Amino acid sequence: MTTPSSSKLPKRLLRYGLTAVVLAFIAVLFWRALSDNWAEVQAQQLQFNWLMVAGVALFAVAVPISGLLWGAIVNRLTDRPAVSPREAMAVHSASWLLKYVPGQVGSLLNKILWGKQRGISRSVMVISFIYENVFLQISSIVPSAAILLVSVGLAVFQDNAITLLLPLLALIPLLVVLDRRLFHPVMNFGAQRILKQQLPKEYFLPPVAVGGYLVSFVGPRIINAVGFVVVAASFLDVSPAAWLPLGAAYVLAGAIGILAVFVPSGLGVREAVVFAFALQYVTPAQAVILALLARLLSTVADALVALFYLLLRVSLRRRPPKLVQGT
Repeated sequence: MTTPSSSKLPKRLLRYGLTAVVLAFIAVLFWRALSDNWAEVQAQQLQFNWLMVAGVALFAVAVPISGLLWGAIVNRLTDRPAVSPREAMAVHSASWLLKYVPGQVGSLLNKILWGKQRGISRSVMVISFIYENVFLQISSIVPSAAILLVSVGLAVFQDNAITLLLPLLALIPLLVVLDRRLFHPVMNFGAQRILKQQLPKEYFLPPVAVGGYLVSFVGPRIINAVGFVVVAASFLDVSPAAWLPLGAAYVLAGAIGILAVFVPSGLGVREAVVFAFALQYVTPAQAVILALLARLLSTVADALVALFYLLLRVSLRRRPPKLVQGT
């Protein structure tokens, strides 16, 4: 008789195998770029400076702001103040730090467990998580792809077809979520099969609210884009004409990294996309350094997010939240 653990083994092996292949391919890509341009890499004389600090701060600030938007979605779906701003930032920051678990499983479970403690429906938590990620992806992909198409031209996308194909294909199911006439039946079908219950239409956002959140989620993406440009300016003489496309490339790279669910935190995938577009404005050596430095500083920013989360938890313990009854 097959045990549950043995039945999951092939899937785990496939996931780990895909992760290893992707990371190995990208490692070879960067190794070749570094080895072919090692003299120029050494000539960069990379040194710590305050622009790097500013970049780290911008990367970190974008996380709690996204948390506020997620909290607003939860409150809208429950039609009551179910989560305070401090709680929203704390819960979202914890989920953000769990992004290193492939597939965002850890991020979702953290929010579901928090919702259970607060008496909020598991269905609401799952739906809010879906909305949050859909808004994040669309607000990342659509503006960034448009900016890059105008800035670098279609030829660059043709040379890196997967860079454009993956996010465009992802937009198809994402757009379904935007219309509750389509999203509600799909989620309701799953709820009936798994949870054995119906989902009220009140759990789904109307078109006006969807439009508002799509615009709002552009804000954190702009902050990330500015942070990346600041990081580039910390060691490169970047022309102002390159600021917008470089920022857009970083945002698009982040979205593609999230779509690569088998790689923790888009490791390597994001850097490869940044490298491909940065080549239009800097040398290969500089593009490699920029991609790797952005990853390093964003990891430092995660440490700041962790510190901010701990401070929020201490603050929240002094004033325990009231439970909210949910379905």
